Amino acid sequence: MHKGFLVTAILLGALSVALGAFGAHALKGILAEDVLHAYETAVRYQFFHVFALALTAILYKSYPVRHLKTAGALFIAGMILFSGSLYLLTCIRVIGINGFQWLGAITPVGGIVLILAWCFLAVGVRKG
Repeated sequence: MHKGFLVTAILLGALSVALGAFGAHALKGILAEDVLHAYETAVRYQFFHVFALALTAILYKSYPVRHLKTAGALFIAGMILFSGSLYLLTCIRVIGINGFQWLGAITPVGGIVLILAWCFLAVGVRKG
């Protein structure tokens, strides 16, 4: 088992629940529907990938190959890039700052990183 990935998954899971609750209770009446939907997407993708990271950590015990370490690192990076960029865009909208819409270009990069993580997970299990 890769304890670092497992602890990170647990902490990111707790953060997902906290951010989801915050969005459901504090942001619902403040944000436009499209912005709230993007925020909810960020929480949902983070939460799903917490389980992928935990699975990677557990699989590492049986298959201690480099590809699984890469998958874990990519899952973390992908969550930061994908969900993090959407969280930042939401914060910018709440605060009312203009000129940071370019952050939206980071979101698809995070999505690609998450896809790569899944691919590395598959290769790691296959090679292990």
